Amino acid sequence: MPEPAERTLGVAIPIPDPYGLQLQRSRESFGDPLARSIPTHVTLVPPLRVPAAAMGEIERHLTEVAADERPFPILLRGTGTFRPISPVVFVSLAIGISECEHLELRVRRGPLDRELNFPYHPHVTVAHHLSDDLLDRAFKELSEYEAEFPVWGFSLYEHGLDGVWRPRREFAFGAGLSD
Repeated sequence: MPEPAERTLGVAIPIPDPYGLQLQRSRESFGDPLARSIPTHVTLVPPLRVPAAAMGEIERHLTEVAADERPFPILLRGTGTFRPISPVVFVSLAIGISECEHLELRVRRGPLDRELNFPYHPHVTVAHHLSDDLLDRAFKELSEYEAEFPVWGFSLYEHGLDGVWRPRREFAFGAGLSD
């Protein structure tokens, strides 16, 4: 099978298990049809179509970004929404916002430079494009949710022809730092 001329990529901080699995199951329980297709994450670069020939340059860029970064904690706490602008309910970050903002600015340069439709707001989507009743249920049921974990790096994801997002490569922080 020939190599596709373009690929759809995203860059995100994966939410580790058991938290990622908990939130994915919650998303599924709200009836979100994308629950099994999208690993639980904090987006750094939203879906972006790129030429397949740019993959080497993209991976080198992400390696350089990760090399200069250090691990940081994320504390997820409670829920938020982008309604009425966008039908999304999410779990909020209480700790790690500024680190995610910094990382997003560094990652979304060079071969991944792009205009955003909305200002960057780190979050974990738990319900998207559902009825108002289901969005309200998601908002309420996860309003007390809390999880804390260290961020070790980020992942490059690729959107498959089957509609599933899969990690293509991980980029650990600190490879370029010395003690």
